[in-house]
Amino acid sequence: MSVKLMLPFALAVMAGLCLVGCGKPAGEAAPDTKVAVDGHSGGGWWCDEHGVPEEICAQCNVKLVADFKAKGDWCKEHERPDSQCFVCHPEKEAEFAAQFEAKFGKKPPKPEGHEKHEHAEPVKS
Repeated sequence: MSVKLMLPFALAVMAGLCLVGCGKPAGEAAPDTKVAVDGHSGGGWWCDEHGVPEEICAQCNVKLVADFKAKGDWCKEHERPDSQCFVCHPEKEAEFAAQFEAKFGKKPPKPEGHEKHEHAEPVKS
């Protein structure tokens, strides 16, 4: 085939593809690509279950644990970063809640399993 014959054919094919498009009606929105996680309503940004941003939630993402431990930020008693242990440090819950409120304009859901308890006195030598 000569180039002169191929050019009109190629243009016709491209025009046809433009008219066909993706096959969806013009007013139909693309599907939401965010994955909803059970118990997480912070739009993928907030972990409702643990009360911290998802990107630093070591209880949900075990890949983060080694980094927290390497930095010395680990509560052995409650198996979570010490900076996220609301049992040992109740003030931290308020700090993270303030981040949520600043972003969403409302209080975050109460995290689960952060009951208060008394720590045993350290053994003196």
